[in-house]
Amino acid sequence: MSTYLLEISYIIASVSFIIGLKRMSHPEKARSGNMMACIGMGLAIFLTILFHDSVGIHNPNLIYILVAILFGSVSGWFIAKKAAMTAMPQLVSFYNGMGGICAALISLIELPHYINNPAFNGNMNTGFMLAVLLGLIIGSVSFSGSIIAWAKLDGRMGDIRSKTMSTINLIILVGLLGSVFYIMSMSPEPGKAHVFWSVLAPIIYILFACSLIYGILFVLPIGGADMPVVISLLNSFTGLAAAMGGFLYGNLAMLTGGILVGSAGTILTVLMCKAMNRSLLNVIIGAFGGSSKSNKANDGERSYKEMSIADAGVLLSYSSKVSIVPGYGLAVAQAQQVCKNLSSLLEEKGVDVSFAIHPVAGRMPGHMNVLLAEADVSYDKLVEMDDANSEMNNTDVLIVVGANDVVNPAAYEDDSSPIYGMPVIKALDAKNVIVIKRSMNPGYAGIDNDLFYRENTHMMFGDAKDVLQSINNEIKLN
Repeated sequence: MSTYLLEISYIIASVSFIIGLKRMSHPEKARSGNMMACIGMGLAIFLTILFHDSVGIHNPNLIYILVAILFGSVSGWFIAKKAAMTAMPQLVSFYNGMGGICAALISLIELPHYINNPAFNGNMNTGFMLAVLLGLIIGSVSFSGSIIAWAKLDGRMGDIRSKTMSTINLIILVGLLGSVFYIMSMSPEPGKAHVFWSVLAPIIYILFACSLIYGILFVLPIGGADMPVVISLLNSFTGLAAAMGGFLYGNLAMLTGGILVGSAGTILTVLMCKAMNRSLLNVIIGAFGGSSKSNKANDGERSYKEMSIADAGVLLSYSSKVSIVPGYGLAVAQAQQVCKNLSSLLEEKGVDVSFAIHPVAGRMPGHMNVLLAEADVSYDKLVEMDDANSEMNNTDVLIVVGANDVVNPAAYEDDSSPIYGMPVIKALDAKNVIVIKRSMNPGYAGIDNDLFYRENTHMMFGDAKDVLQSINNEIKLN
């Protein structure tokens, strides 16, 4: 009876994951979707502990499991509570890494148990072995890669690039896959499991170490602007590794949850690669993230126009349609609330205000959506890149806040540019452009932005939060 109840709870948990994921696709329903998935997971964990005899958990081990759950829950709650909204990408990377190492450790623990089990007798289960090896490799790569991503996003280390790094990554990747095929082809002798494990164990630990090294090397050269793609890919890796664990244990909840995370992360990665004009293969071998500087960055001094706070206030107050393009600078300045206040002030004057969102703006998937949601910006005000571009000719003023490469016209005007072909927000098509940034320094791609020197563009230098607040004060006077 307990076994049936346990299986039913796993089915309920799986359904809650699916419904929760669906609801998370809409910001207004995301909170309830997240809670629904949490309840499903909580139910599965509770009933697994309640009916622990049915899943092979011995009473002496139960106390360790309960302590681990308590420690993980409390520490996770405190870490999340303490993290600022601007540190959300780091938090996502850190938690993702923890999931990856858990999946890898499952493989490391279960493989010797499987081989040393008296029922083994030299008969290798192909499906089981494949799940163990894939879980070990993918989970390890996800862990080490996520920790490096966390360190880079947190400013603890910079980008490290080498011309040979992608070649080294490719060699390690081929070696990892070759090791899987070699292990799968091994034929242990019946009754000599301990001998087989003595041969296999060093190979497994070397495989584990190489997977960790690969995860480090393929994230090392990748910089801030490309981090959303990497975080999405690593997230999908953790999901796939968790699914392997679900397969090993025959656990429907783990299997379903892992498949959902893995498939969603993979789809998102492909879409973001398209948005960044990257190939998925280049992401996997770490052959992107550093671009050569465009010649335009070295053309000498170029003239640009600055705009005063007073002029900006008047221009915005008497506009009919205004669009705001948020970027990483908005997150750094924590200016999302001030930006929302600007939109509210303009709407009170009858101005149509929207937010044009580039899919890879920021440092994680949906970074700008999260920031604006924190400031209670209505989801209806968020416009996707293609829709924003179609309305750009009718936009009186486009305000670029802390964004750079995602509005660079070189992506479609200069075929010699490193970012040529990358879909961008066509800010140049707006009637007037106001760019708020700290300096004229180029973005992550290392190339000058021709938008800054165009006739319809005006620069406003300073901290985004301070500049926007000054504009808000000026608008109140008009």
